[in-house]
Amino acid sequence: MKKVLIIAYYFPPLGGSGVQRILKFVKYLPQFGWQPTVVTVGNTGYYAKDESLLKEIEQLNINIIRTQSSGPNSMLRKKNDVIKMPKERTRRFLNFISDIFFIPDNKIGWKRYAVKAASEVIAKEKFDVIFATAPPATDFLIAIELKKRFKIPVVVDYRDSWLSYPFKYFPTPLHRYIHYRKEKNVLHRSDMITVTHRRVKEEILTRHKFLRHDDVNILSHGFDPEDLVVENPGLLPHIEKMRITYSGMFYGNITPVYFLQALAKVFKENPPLRGRIEACFVGLFRPEHINLINQLGMQNSVNLVGYLEHKESVRYLLASDVVWVMMQDDWTTPGKIFEYIGTRKKIMGCVPKGYIRSIIDEAGGVCVEPTDVNAIAKLILELYYQYERNELRGAKPEVAEKYNRMKLTGELAKIFTKFLEV
Repeated sequence: MKKVLIIAYYFPPLGGSGVQRILKFVKYLPQFGWQPTVVTVGNTGYYAKDESLLKEIEQLNINIIRTQSSGPNSMLRKKNDVIKMPKERTRRFLNFISDIFFIPDNKIGWKRYAVKAASEVIAKEKFDVIFATAPPATDFLIAIELKKRFKIPVVVDYRDSWLSYPFKYFPTPLHRYIHYRKEKNVLHRSDMITVTHRRVKEEILTRHKFLRHDDVNILSHGFDPEDLVVENPGLLPHIEKMRITYSGMFYGNITPVYFLQALAKVFKENPPLRGRIEACFVGLFRPEHINLINQLGMQNSVNLVGYLEHKESVRYLLASDVVWVMMQDDWTTPGKIFEYIGTRKKIMGCVPKGYIRSIIDEAGGVCVEPTDVNAIAKLILELYYQYERNELRGAKPEVAEKYNRMKLTGELAKIFTKFLEV
């Protein structure tokens, strides 16, 4: 087996969508002749934990090296390691303060521990490639430091843009310039780049003219077919209503406010539909949004499931009629969209025009502008009538298959193998 050393701060048992991409690569790489070793953070504070994710790879004998760290997350660590999500205003303030003092991010305190642990394992065994995924961008700095020491080829993987990430703050022009210089250094020293999104590729090529088109590979997010296998479909949590489900967290400008206002408008103008439509939220939900539900008088129309293990969250998607995604930019790439595509449910996108909307359109979904309450209400009504006529349809099989994580891992393995060709 060829060997790849993976640098990933976010890795199970940490939960949330940020760990899915790298977990599935680790799961399927051995089928393509690559044995992964993972360097990740150890006991640290985080909003969500999912121990069940590790069960997916426990039979593969993956060497997972967990190191200590320093920084805000390690200081917030509790006995159960799960920290309470702050209010959105507090989160923004803390992020702003963090971005003033920590460059490239507040995970920089992990770097020295990760480099030390990775150096020790490299001294014991030969690795063919180092693969680092970000955010956090600290992962990239670790990989480049290891390349400098050991001359091992490096592939850097952008799950989101570094400089155009909507939830990253640059307090001063100097901060942005320092980030630009660090990104430039990383890309100069890396051997190959993968991104999840066409827009990010275009951005990188425009900003860093020394790169060639072939230096940047688009490797989309995806879904794992095994996650969608249900032993007893009859036990799925179905209801006798049209269920619109959102899976994930809300933060920054990703908010349920406009959707909730639109749903309240639908009920106000169409009283018989109250009790015929359920909004289901799977994941962490903020107190201010619960207050809005109460203000709108929709307690009986909203199902707050809370954070679930990944397999259980997928069961709710499979028991839904419509799956909903919301974003106000065209830079981020929500992994949930591709899992939605895998379920082949009707996707309702409150997203701007651009790359992500084109993906949803191709998958048979429907989209409106994210903050247009009237348009969202009209779309909910149209989807309900389709539900009544049993006309809701999701992605066609050939479209869904494009995002099969096993096949995407095969593409990654081909990229790794390029470094072994003479």
